[in-house]
Amino acid sequence: MSALVSAFKDADLRKKILFTIAMIVLYRIGAQIPSPGVDYASISGRLRELTQDQSSVYSLINLFSGGALLQLSIFAIGIMPYITASIIVQLLTVVIPHFEELKKEGQAGQSKMMQYTRYLTVALALLQSAGIVALADRGQLLGTGVEVLKADRGIFDLVVLVLTMTAGAILVMWIGELMTERGIGNGMSLLIFAGIATRLPSDGAGILASSGGGIFAMVLVAVIILVVGVVFIEQGQRRIPVQYAKRMVGRRQYGGTSTYLPLKVNQAGVIPVIFASSLIYVPVLITQIVQSGQAQVSDNWWQRNVIQYLQTPSSWQYILLYFVLIIFFSYFYVSVQYDPAEQAENMKKYGGFIPGIRPGRPTAQYLGYVMNRLLFVGALYLGIIAVLPNIMLDLGVGTTNAGSTPFGGTAILILVSVALTTVKQIESQLLQSNYEGFLK
Repeated sequence: MSALVSAFKDADLRKKILFTIAMIVLYRIGAQIPSPGVDYASISGRLRELTQDQSSVYSLINLFSGGALLQLSIFAIGIMPYITASIIVQLLTVVIPHFEELKKEGQAGQSKMMQYTRYLTVALALLQSAGIVALADRGQLLGTGVEVLKADRGIFDLVVLVLTMTAGAILVMWIGELMTERGIGNGMSLLIFAGIATRLPSDGAGILASSGGGIFAMVLVAVIILVVGVVFIEQGQRRIPVQYAKRMVGRRQYGGTSTYLPLKVNQAGVIPVIFASSLIYVPVLITQIVQSGQAQVSDNWWQRNVIQYLQTPSSWQYILLYFVLIIFFSYFYVSVQYDPAEQAENMKKYGGFIPGIRPGRPTAQYLGYVMNRLLFVGALYLGIIAVLPNIMLDLGVGTTNAGSTPFGGTAILILVSVALTTVKQIESQLLQSNYEGFLK
Protein backbone atom coordinates (compact mmCIF):
# COMPACT_ATOMS: atom_id res chain seq x y z
CA MET A 1 0.00 0.00 0.00
CA SER A 2 2.94 2.33 0.62
CA ALA A 3 4.01 1.82 -2.99
CA LEU A 4 0.47 2.65 -4.14
CA VAL A 5 0.54 5.86 -2.08
CA SER A 6 3.93 6.70 -3.56
CA ALA A 7 2.58 6.14 -7.08
CA PHE A 8 -0.20 8.66 -6.51
CA LYS A 9 2.28 11.17 -5.05
CA ASP A 10 4.07 11.33 -8.41
CA ALA A 11 2.06 13.79 -10.52
CA ASP A 12 2.89 12.25 -13.91
CA LEU A 13 2.27 8.67 -12.79
CA ARG A 14 -0.94 9.68 -11.00
CA LYS A 15 -2.22 11.30 -14.18
CA LYS A 16 -1.50 8.13 -16.20
CA ILE A 17 -3.18 5.83 -13.67
CA LEU A 18 -6.28 8.01 -13.41
CA PHE A 19 -6.48 8.28 -17.21
CA THR A 20 -6.28 4.49 -17.55
CA ILE A 21 -9.03 4.00 -14.96
CA ALA A 22 -11.23 6.59 -16.69
CA MET A 23 -10.84 4.84 -20.06
CA ILE A 24 -11.71 1.46 -18.51
CA VAL A 25 -14.83 2.96 -16.93
CA LEU A 26 -15.80 4.49 -20.29
CA TYR A 27 -15.32 1.11 -21.97
CA ARG A 28 -17.48 -0.68 -19.40
CA ILE A 29 -20.23 1.95 -19.74
CA GLY A 30 -20.25 1.48 -23.51
CA ALA A 31 -20.45 -2.31 -23.05
CA GLN A 32 -23.78 -1.83 -21.24
CA ILE A 33 -25.39 0.66 -23.65
CA PRO A 34 -27.96 -1.19 -25.83
CA SER A 35 -27.73 -1.01 -29.59
CA PRO A 36 -30.71 0.49 -31.45
CA GLY A 37 -33.34 -1.95 -32.64
CA VAL A 38 -32.58 -4.80 -30.20
CA ASP A 39 -35.58 -6.20 -28.30
CA TYR A 40 -34.07 -6.78 -24.87
CA ALA A 41 -37.42 -7.33 -23.14
CA SER A 42 -38.21 -10.50 -25.09
CA ILE A 43 -34.75 -12.08 -25.00
CA SER A 44 -33.64 -11.29 -21.44
CA GLY A 45 -34.27 -14.86 -20.30
CA ARG A 46 -32.43 -16.33 -23.27
CA LEU A 47 -29.49 -13.99 -22.61
CA ARG A 48 -29.22 -15.27 -19.05
CA GLU A 49 -29.18 -18.87 -20.28
CA LEU A 50 -26.48 -18.17 -22.85
CA THR A 51 -24.41 -16.20 -20.35
CA GLN A 52 -24.37 -19.24 -18.04
CA ASP A 53 -23.83 -21.70 -20.90
CA GLN A 54 -20.08 -21.98 -21.50
CA SER A 55 -20.19 -24.79 -24.09
CA SER A 56 -20.39 -22.50 -27.12
CA VAL A 57 -17.42 -21.23 -29.10
CA TYR A 58 -18.82 -17.71 -28.60
CA SER A 59 -18.51 -18.02 -24.83
CA LEU A 60 -14.79 -17.19 -24.86
CA ILE A 61 -15.30 -14.18 -27.14
CA ASN A 62 -18.19 -13.08 -24.93
CA LEU A 63 -15.86 -13.42 -21.94
CA PHE A 64 -13.26 -11.14 -23.53
CA SER A 65 -15.92 -8.49 -24.18
CA GLY A 66 -17.28 -8.69 -20.63
CA GLY A 67 -20.63 -10.05 -21.81
CA ALA A 68 -21.14 -7.31 -24.43
CA LEU A 69 -21.30 -9.72 -27.39
CA LEU A 70 -24.39 -11.68 -26.35
CA GLN A 71 -26.05 -8.48 -25.12
CA LEU A 72 -25.52 -6.85 -28.54
CA SER A 73 -24.38 -3.58 -26.96
CA ILE A 74 -22.66 -0.84 -28.94
CA PHE A 75 -19.32 -2.44 -27.97
CA ALA A 76 -20.50 -5.97 -28.86
CA ILE A 77 -17.73 -6.50 -31.43
CA GLY A 78 -15.13 -5.22 -28.97
CA ILE A 79 -11.45 -5.51 -29.80
CA MET A 80 -11.69 -8.74 -31.82
CA PRO A 81 -11.46 -6.98 -35.22
CA TYR A 82 -8.32 -5.19 -34.05
CA ILE A 83 -6.74 -8.43 -32.81
CA THR A 84 -7.61 -10.24 -36.06
CA ALA A 85 -6.20 -7.34 -38.09
CA SER A 86 -2.99 -7.42 -36.04
CA ILE A 87 -2.63 -11.15 -36.74
CA ILE A 88 -3.10 -10.64 -40.49
CA VAL A 89 -0.64 -7.72 -40.69
CA GLN A 90 2.02 -9.61 -38.73
CA LEU A 91 1.54 -12.68 -40.94
CA LEU A 92 1.93 -10.48 -44.01
CA THR A 93 5.36 -9.32 -42.80
CA VAL A 94 6.62 -12.81 -43.66
CA VAL A 95 4.91 -12.91 -47.08
CA ILE A 96 5.03 -9.34 -48.44
CA PRO A 97 8.53 -7.79 -48.83
CA HIS A 98 7.14 -4.25 -48.41
CA PHE A 99 5.84 -5.07 -44.93
CA GLU A 100 9.18 -6.65 -44.02
CA GLU A 101 10.97 -3.46 -45.10
CA LEU A 102 8.58 -1.37 -43.01
CA LYS A 103 9.37 -3.52 -39.98
CA LYS A 104 13.10 -2.78 -40.40
CA GLU A 105 12.56 0.99 -40.66
CA GLY A 106 12.03 1.37 -36.93
CA GLN A 107 9.43 3.71 -35.49
CA ALA A 108 8.40 5.19 -38.86
CA GLY A 109 7.78 1.74 -40.32
CA GLN A 110 5.86 0.62 -37.23
CA SER A 111 3.62 3.69 -37.51
CA LYS A 112 2.87 2.82 -41.13
CA MET A 113 2.04 -0.79 -40.26
CA MET A 114 -0.17 0.45 -37.43
CA GLN A 115 -2.06 2.57 -39.94
CA TYR A 116 -2.62 -0.49 -42.15
CA THR A 117 -3.85 -2.36 -39.07
CA ARG A 118 -6.39 0.39 -38.36
CA TYR A 119 -7.74 0.34 -41.93
CA LEU A 120 -8.07 -3.45 -41.83
CA THR A 121 -9.76 -3.22 -38.41
CA VAL A 122 -12.46 -0.97 -39.86
CA ALA A 123 -13.11 -3.43 -42.70
CA LEU A 124 -13.23 -6.44 -40.39
CA ALA A 125 -15.48 -4.61 -37.91
CA LEU A 126 -17.92 -3.79 -40.71
CA LEU A 127 -17.86 -7.41 -41.92
CA GLN A 128 -18.37 -8.90 -38.46
CA SER A 129 -21.11 -6.41 -37.57
CA ALA A 130 -22.95 -7.18 -40.80
CA GLY A 131 -22.61 -10.91 -40.17
CA ILE A 132 -23.92 -10.73 -36.60
CA VAL A 133 -26.82 -8.49 -37.63
CA ALA A 134 -27.63 -10.85 -40.51
CA LEU A 135 -27.76 -13.80 -38.10
CA ALA A 136 -29.91 -11.81 -35.69
CA ASP A 137 -32.27 -10.73 -38.50
CA ARG A 138 -32.85 -14.39 -39.46
CA GLY A 139 -33.31 -15.52 -35.85
CA GLN A 140 -30.12 -17.63 -35.75
CA LEU A 141 -27.87 -15.64 -33.41
CA LEU A 142 -29.05 -16.83 -29.97
CA GLY A 143 -30.55 -20.05 -31.23
CA THR A 144 -32.91 -21.09 -33.99
CA GLY A 145 -36.17 -19.16 -33.89
CA VAL A 146 -35.10 -16.66 -31.19
CA GLU A 147 -36.03 -13.15 -32.31
CA VAL A 148 -33.40 -10.67 -31.18
CA LEU A 149 -34.47 -7.58 -33.11
CA LYS A 150 -37.73 -5.69 -32.94
CA ALA A 151 -40.54 -6.91 -35.17
CA ASP A 152 -41.13 -3.60 -36.98
CA ARG A 153 -37.55 -3.33 -38.23
CA GLY A 154 -36.67 -2.25 -41.75
CA ILE A 155 -33.57 -2.07 -43.91
CA PHE A 156 -32.69 1.34 -42.48
CA ASP A 157 -32.83 -0.05 -38.92
CA LEU A 158 -30.47 -2.88 -39.83
CA VAL A 159 -28.03 -0.45 -41.49
CA VAL A 160 -28.07 1.78 -38.40
CA LEU A 161 -27.39 -1.25 -36.19
CA VAL A 162 -24.45 -2.33 -38.34
CA LEU A 163 -22.96 1.18 -38.37
CA THR A 164 -23.45 1.52 -34.61
CA MET A 165 -21.60 -1.72 -33.82
CA THR A 166 -18.86 -0.87 -36.33
CA ALA A 167 -18.40 2.58 -34.83
CA GLY A 168 -18.30 0.97 -31.38
CA ALA A 169 -15.45 -1.33 -32.47
CA ILE A 170 -13.52 1.64 -33.89
CA LEU A 171 -14.07 3.58 -30.66
CA VAL A 172 -12.77 0.61 -28.63
CA MET A 173 -9.66 0.53 -30.84
CA TRP A 174 -9.13 4.26 -30.26
CA ILE A 175 -9.61 3.88 -26.48
CA GLY A 176 -7.05 1.05 -26.40
CA GLU A 177 -4.47 3.07 -28.33
CA LEU A 178 -5.03 6.09 -26.08
CA MET A 179 -4.48 3.91 -23.01
CA THR A 180 -1.22 2.59 -24.46
CA GLU A 181 -0.01 6.07 -25.37
CA ARG A 182 -1.12 8.11 -22.36
CA GLY A 183 -1.81 5.56 -19.67
CA ILE A 184 -0.15 2.60 -17.98
CA GLY A 185 0.30 -0.77 -19.69
CA ASN A 186 -0.95 -2.12 -23.00
CA GLY A 187 -4.39 -0.67 -23.73
CA MET A 188 -5.82 -3.66 -25.60
CA SER A 189 -4.69 -6.12 -22.94
CA LEU A 190 -6.17 -3.94 -20.19
CA LEU A 191 -9.52 -3.82 -22.00
CA ILE A 192 -9.58 -7.63 -22.12
CA PHE A 193 -8.55 -7.65 -18.45
CA ALA A 194 -11.45 -5.36 -17.60
CA GLY A 195 -13.92 -7.48 -19.58
CA ILE A 196 -12.87 -10.66 -17.76
CA ALA A 197 -12.61 -9.11 -14.30
CA THR A 198 -16.08 -7.57 -14.48
CA ARG A 199 -17.63 -11.04 -14.65
CA LEU A 200 -15.83 -12.42 -11.59
CA PRO A 201 -18.56 -11.52 -9.04
CA SER A 202 -21.52 -12.75 -11.11
CA ASP A 203 -19.85 -16.00 -12.21
CA GLY A 204 -18.60 -16.65 -8.68
CA ALA A 205 -22.10 -16.16 -7.33
CA GLY A 206 -23.43 -18.49 -10.04
CA ILE A 207 -20.99 -21.25 -9.07
CA LEU A 208 -21.87 -20.81 -5.39
CA ALA A 209 -25.61 -20.93 -6.07
CA SER A 210 -25.54 -23.90 -8.45
CA SER A 211 -22.84 -26.10 -6.89
CA GLY A 212 -22.79 -25.18 -3.23
CA GLY A 213 -20.12 -23.94 -0.83
CA GLY A 214 -17.92 -27.05 -1.06
CA ILE A 215 -17.46 -26.89 -4.83
CA PHE A 216 -16.99 -23.11 -4.66
CA ALA A 217 -14.23 -23.53 -2.06
CA MET A 218 -12.52 -26.15 -4.24
CA VAL A 219 -12.70 -23.78 -7.23
CA LEU A 220 -11.10 -21.00 -5.19
CA VAL A 221 -8.28 -23.31 -4.04
CA ALA A 222 -7.67 -24.43 -7.63
CA VAL A 223 -7.63 -20.79 -8.78
CA ILE A 224 -5.07 -19.86 -6.10
CA ILE A 225 -2.81 -22.77 -7.10
CA LEU A 226 -3.16 -21.80 -10.75
CA VAL A 227 -2.33 -18.16 -10.02
CA VAL A 228 0.80 -19.16 -8.08
CA GLY A 229 1.92 -21.40 -10.96
CA VAL A 230 1.29 -18.70 -13.57
CA VAL A 231 3.21 -16.10 -11.56
CA PHE A 232 6.11 -18.55 -11.08
CA ILE A 233 6.43 -19.23 -14.81
CA GLU A 234 5.81 -15.62 -15.87
CA GLN A 235 8.59 -14.39 -13.58
CA GLY A 236 10.97 -17.14 -14.67
CA GLN A 237 14.11 -16.02 -16.57
CA ARG A 238 17.21 -17.51 -18.10
CA ARG A 239 20.00 -15.04 -17.30
CA ILE A 240 22.82 -15.19 -19.83
CA PRO A 241 26.04 -13.55 -18.53
CA VAL A 242 27.39 -10.73 -20.68
CA GLN A 243 30.86 -9.19 -20.28
CA TYR A 244 31.70 -5.74 -21.68
CA ALA A 245 35.33 -5.14 -22.66
CA LYS A 246 37.20 -2.05 -21.48
CA ARG A 247 37.58 0.75 -24.02
CA MET A 248 39.08 4.22 -23.91
CA VAL A 249 37.15 7.26 -25.17
CA GLY A 250 39.40 10.27 -24.83
CA ARG A 251 40.78 10.11 -21.31
CA ARG A 252 37.89 8.13 -19.93
CA GLN A 253 37.60 4.39 -19.63
CA TYR A 254 34.27 2.69 -20.36
CA GLY A 255 33.14 -0.92 -20.06
CA GLY A 256 34.78 -3.64 -18.07
CA THR A 257 31.50 -4.49 -16.37
CA SER A 258 29.60 -7.75 -16.04
CA THR A 259 25.84 -7.99 -16.47
CA TYR A 260 23.34 -10.47 -17.80
CA LEU A 261 20.80 -10.74 -20.61
CA PRO A 262 17.40 -11.81 -19.19
CA LEU A 263 15.38 -14.15 -21.44
CA LYS A 264 11.91 -14.90 -20.12
CA VAL A 265 10.58 -18.46 -20.13
CA ASN A 266 7.32 -17.16 -21.59
CA GLN A 267 8.72 -14.58 -24.00
CA ALA A 268 5.45 -14.27 -25.94
CA GLY A 269 3.30 -13.41 -22.92
CA VAL A 270 -0.43 -13.90 -23.30
CA ILE A 271 -0.57 -12.78 -26.95
CA PRO A 272 -0.63 -16.34 -28.46
CA VAL A 273 -3.66 -17.29 -26.34
CA ILE A 274 -5.54 -14.15 -27.42
CA PHE A 275 -4.61 -14.70 -31.07
CA ALA A 276 -5.67 -18.37 -31.01
CA SER A 277 -8.93 -17.57 -29.21
CA SER A 278 -9.89 -14.87 -31.68
CA LEU A 279 -8.92 -16.90 -34.75
CA ILE A 280 -10.62 -20.18 -33.88
CA TYR A 281 -14.15 -18.75 -34.06
CA VAL A 282 -13.70 -17.09 -37.49
CA PRO A 283 -14.60 -20.22 -39.56
CA VAL A 284 -17.74 -20.72 -37.45
CA LEU A 285 -18.84 -17.12 -37.91
CA ILE A 286 -18.21 -17.13 -41.68
CA THR A 287 -20.04 -20.43 -42.12
CA GLN A 288 -23.05 -19.24 -40.14
CA ILE A 289 -23.19 -16.02 -42.17
CA VAL A 290 -23.12 -17.96 -45.45
CA GLN A 291 -25.65 -20.55 -44.31
CA SER A 292 -28.02 -17.97 -42.81
CA GLY A 293 -28.99 -16.88 -46.29
CA GLN A 294 -29.87 -20.41 -47.36
CA ALA A 295 -33.37 -21.78 -46.96
CA GLN A 296 -32.07 -25.14 -45.85
CA VAL A 297 -28.67 -25.87 -44.36
CA SER A 298 -26.98 -28.73 -46.18
CA ASP A 299 -25.35 -31.42 -44.07
CA ASN A 300 -22.04 -31.48 -45.93
CA TRP A 301 -18.54 -32.63 -44.92
CA TRP A 302 -17.51 -29.15 -43.74
CA GLN A 303 -20.52 -28.87 -41.46
CA ARG A 304 -20.17 -32.39 -40.02
CA ASN A 305 -16.41 -32.54 -39.47
CA VAL A 306 -15.28 -28.95 -38.95
CA ILE A 307 -17.99 -26.59 -37.76
CA GLN A 308 -19.60 -29.15 -35.47
CA TYR A 309 -16.36 -29.63 -33.53
CA LEU A 310 -15.29 -25.97 -33.61
CA GLN A 311 -18.58 -25.13 -31.90
CA THR A 312 -17.85 -27.62 -29.09
CA PRO A 313 -14.88 -26.59 -26.89
CA SER A 314 -15.02 -29.95 -25.09
CA SER A 315 -14.32 -31.98 -28.26
CA TRP A 316 -10.80 -33.32 -28.76
CA GLN A 317 -10.69 -31.77 -32.24
CA TYR A 318 -11.27 -28.31 -30.77
CA ILE A 319 -8.73 -28.93 -27.98
CA LEU A 320 -6.08 -30.14 -30.44
CA LEU A 321 -6.60 -27.22 -32.83
CA TYR A 322 -6.58 -24.70 -29.97
CA PHE A 323 -3.35 -26.20 -28.60
CA VAL A 324 -1.63 -26.21 -32.01
CA LEU A 325 -2.65 -22.59 -32.68
CA ILE A 326 -1.18 -21.49 -29.35
CA ILE A 327 2.11 -23.29 -30.10
CA PHE A 328 2.22 -21.75 -33.61
CA PHE A 329 1.51 -18.20 -32.48
CA SER A 330 4.05 -18.53 -29.65
CA TYR A 331 6.85 -19.33 -32.10
CA PHE A 332 5.58 -16.86 -34.69
CA TYR A 333 5.19 -13.92 -32.31
CA VAL A 334 8.63 -14.39 -30.74
CA SER A 335 10.27 -14.77 -34.17
CA VAL A 336 8.70 -11.47 -35.22
CA GLN A 337 9.50 -9.57 -32.01
CA TYR A 338 12.92 -11.01 -31.08
CA ASP A 339 15.83 -11.26 -33.53
CA PRO A 340 18.95 -13.01 -32.12
CA ALA A 341 21.13 -11.64 -34.95
CA GLU A 342 20.12 -8.06 -34.13
CA GLN A 343 20.74 -8.66 -30.41
CA ALA A 344 24.17 -10.12 -31.14
CA GLU A 345 25.03 -7.19 -33.42
CA ASN A 346 24.07 -4.67 -30.72
CA MET A 347 26.21 -6.49 -28.16
CA LYS A 348 29.15 -6.51 -30.56
CA LYS A 349 28.72 -2.80 -31.31
CA TYR A 350 29.08 -1.87 -27.63
CA GLY A 351 31.90 -4.31 -26.93
CA GLY A 352 29.82 -6.95 -25.21
CA PHE A 353 30.29 -10.70 -25.45
CA ILE A 354 29.09 -13.88 -23.80
CA PRO A 355 31.97 -15.68 -22.02
CA GLY A 356 33.04 -18.66 -24.09
CA ILE A 357 31.09 -17.53 -27.20
CA ARG A 358 32.67 -15.52 -30.01
CA PRO A 359 30.92 -12.23 -30.93
CA GLY A 360 28.85 -11.98 -34.10
CA ARG A 361 27.28 -14.99 -35.74
CA PRO A 362 28.23 -17.56 -33.03
CA THR A 363 26.54 -15.34 -30.43
CA ALA A 364 23.41 -15.10 -32.58
CA GLN A 365 23.32 -18.88 -32.99
CA TYR A 366 23.75 -19.39 -29.24
CA LEU A 367 20.99 -16.91 -28.41
CA GLY A 368 18.70 -18.56 -30.97
CA TYR A 369 19.43 -22.00 -29.49
CA VAL A 370 18.64 -20.85 -25.94
CA MET A 371 15.58 -18.92 -27.09
CA ASN A 372 14.14 -21.96 -28.90
CA ARG A 373 14.55 -24.15 -25.81
CA LEU A 374 12.87 -21.58 -23.59
CA LEU A 375 10.17 -21.01 -26.17
CA PHE A 376 9.37 -24.72 -26.29
CA VAL A 377 8.75 -24.77 -22.53
CA GLY A 378 6.82 -21.47 -22.63
CA ALA A 379 4.60 -22.58 -25.52
CA LEU A 380 3.79 -25.89 -23.80
CA TYR A 381 2.97 -24.01 -20.60
CA LEU A 382 0.58 -21.66 -22.44
CA GLY A 383 -1.08 -24.50 -24.32
CA ILE A 384 -1.56 -26.72 -21.26
CA ILE A 385 -2.95 -23.91 -19.10
CA ALA A 386 -5.38 -22.89 -21.87
CA VAL A 387 -6.72 -26.36 -22.78
CA LEU A 388 -6.72 -27.96 -19.32
CA PRO A 389 -10.27 -26.75 -18.46
CA ASN A 390 -11.47 -28.01 -21.86
CA ILE A 391 -9.97 -31.43 -21.16
CA MET A 392 -11.69 -31.52 -17.77
CA LEU A 393 -14.93 -30.52 -19.48
CA ASP A 394 -14.48 -33.35 -21.99
CA LEU A 395 -13.92 -35.82 -19.14
CA GLY A 396 -17.03 -34.53 -17.37
CA VAL A 397 -15.11 -33.15 -14.39
CA GLY A 398 -17.11 -30.30 -12.83
CA THR A 399 -20.44 -28.85 -13.73
CA THR A 400 -19.56 -25.19 -14.23
CA ASN A 401 -17.68 -25.55 -17.51
CA ALA A 402 -15.03 -23.22 -16.16
CA GLY A 403 -13.00 -23.13 -19.35
CA SER A 404 -14.71 -19.96 -20.53
CA THR A 405 -15.40 -18.26 -17.21
CA PRO A 406 -13.17 -15.87 -15.26
CA PHE A 407 -12.19 -18.90 -13.13
CA GLY A 408 -10.88 -20.85 -16.15
CA GLY A 409 -7.27 -21.34 -17.19
CA THR A 410 -7.31 -18.96 -20.14
CA ALA A 411 -8.96 -16.16 -18.17
CA ILE A 412 -6.62 -16.50 -15.18
CA LEU A 413 -3.62 -16.63 -17.49
CA ILE A 414 -4.68 -13.35 -19.12
CA LEU A 415 -5.58 -11.69 -15.81
CA VAL A 416 -2.30 -12.56 -14.10
CA SER A 417 -0.09 -11.81 -17.12
CA VAL A 418 -1.67 -8.40 -17.78
CA ALA A 419 -1.58 -7.53 -14.08
CA LEU A 420 2.12 -8.44 -13.79
CA THR A 421 3.03 -6.45 -16.91
CA THR A 422 1.11 -3.39 -15.70
CA VAL A 423 2.62 -3.56 -12.21
CA LYS A 424 6.10 -3.80 -13.71
CA GLN A 425 5.50 -0.65 -15.74
CA ILE A 426 4.36 1.19 -12.62
CA GLU A 427 7.38 -0.26 -10.83
CA SER A 428 9.82 1.10 -13.42
CA GLN A 429 8.37 4.59 -13.15
CA LEU A 430 8.46 4.41 -9.35
CA LEU A 431 12.13 3.44 -9.46
CA GLN A 432 12.84 6.40 -11.72
CA SER A 433 11.31 8.63 -9.06
CA ASN A 434 13.39 6.93 -6.31
CA TYR A 435 10.33 5.40 -4.65
CA GLU A 436 10.04 1.94 -3.22
CA GLY A 437 8.07 -0.21 -5.69
CA PHE A 438 5.45 -2.94 -5.41
CA LEU A 439 7.84 -5.83 -6.09
CA LYS A 440 10.59 -6.01 -3.46
